[in-house]
Amino acid sequence: MPMQTLNRRDLLLLGISRRTRSIELSCERLYMKYCDSQLDNSTQELFERLEHELRTVDNLRLVDTNWLACQGFGDRLEELLISVRVRGGRVTYSNESTRSSKDV
Repeated sequence: MPMQTLNRRDLLLLGISRRTRSIELSCERLYMKYCDSQLDNSTQELFERLEHELRTVDNLRLVDTNWLACQGFGDRLEELLISVRVRGGRVTYSNESTRSSKDV
């Protein structure tokens, strides 16, 4: 399989599994993209793209969840998480530094 070059802004989701439609999302990486988007006024576009990418997800695992407490970031992301849950998806929170997780 040939190696493709990825633009750092294009890659939000990691660990896509085609059969179970499971995704692992790094809150740290997403928060950094959130901060960048505030600088260039593209925050709405960032969350619209993320919402589009999450539409077909059955299981979403958030890692490094301490970042959700930063500057309203968690509140903004929660809107998308609600839409995943409403359509029957499962959201799992995991803080890798303490190796704990909780299901919602």
